[in-house]
Amino acid sequence: MRTKRTSGLRPKTKPYTYRNKPVTGGFARFCKRVLMVALLVVLGWFGWVYHEIEHVAHTNEAQPADAIAVFGAAEYGGHPSPVLHARLDHAVTLYHEQIAPVIITLGGGAGAEDEGNTEGAVGRDYLLANGIPYDHIIAETESVDTEQQAQRLAAIATANHFHRVVVVSDGTHLFRIRELCRAQGLEAYPSPRPLLGHISALDMDQRILHEVLSYTAWRLHLHISWLHEWLEGKADI
Repeated sequence: MRTKRTSGLRPKTKPYTYRNKPVTGGFARFCKRVLMVALLVVLGWFGWVYHEIEHVAHTNEAQPADAIAVFGAAEYGGHPSPVLHARLDHAVTLYHEQIAPVIITLGGGAGAEDEGNTEGAVGRDYLLANGIPYDHIIAETESVDTEQQAQRLAAIATANHFHRVVVVSDGTHLFRIRELCRAQGLEAYPSPRPLLGHISALDMDQRILHEVLSYTAWRLHLHISWLHEWLEGKADI
């Protein structure tokens, strides 16, 4: 029986072609992961700031200090608005509790529409009318926003050798105030003024959101004029 001879040639195979793997899919996955991490960081940051604002808003840290500082709010025709009224009343209560011997009122005016009145001067007059001696009051009348008020307060504290100050404002406002004062080297003890009537959950959320954005803008050094004006315009909601 005869067998077929096979040639020494190997069977032909199709040549292998190297194909470049598409990189678009891998790049898209990388971008998605970066965005997810960034989103988690942002959510974590906002969650932490929200928690700190809530905690400080519901904690009265008033204790013996060198002075009590009342952060400004709106005044109308030389009379304190309900918000400023409540802050000043709280300062008077702290003064009579002998928390500190001096009250500092902070805040300038809004220009011609204020007819020369300032938040600091209106606060001073209100304190005088409520029995606080003139030489126990310091009125600051030049600042136009919370950050400037903290800077002016630090300058007043340095000039008068104050080291510890009880700061009075709305509860949701006090975390940012405390951090602004600390940045100026001033030890600040937040003391929230009492709430006025009923505040809805939506209103409270708006206040906290305003403070979260304001604090974040300050930490990021975002001094964008329109953002700054919008945030400060929401300060007394």
